[in-house]
Amino acid sequence: MASLFPVVLLLIVVLGLEVCTYLLVPKGPQQVTIRTALMLTFAACYLMWMVTYMAQLHPLVAPYRSPKLET
Repeated sequence: MASLFPVVLLLIVVLGLEVCTYLLVPKGPQQVTIRTALMLTFAACYLMWMVTYMAQLHPLVAPYRSPKLET
């Protein structure tokens, strides 16, 4: 299950970034908006990366060779 390691590792990194975002955003009238924007950005980037990574590991359509090129 070597393909699962990068997914879990990056998930831990993203969760760490989200915790840091939650704790380190300065107080103010826009605190909730800034937190939400940053946390959604981290989550969306992670999901995009994970879907792309998993699609490359397990493609839905298997590649095939054309019979014309084998001669």
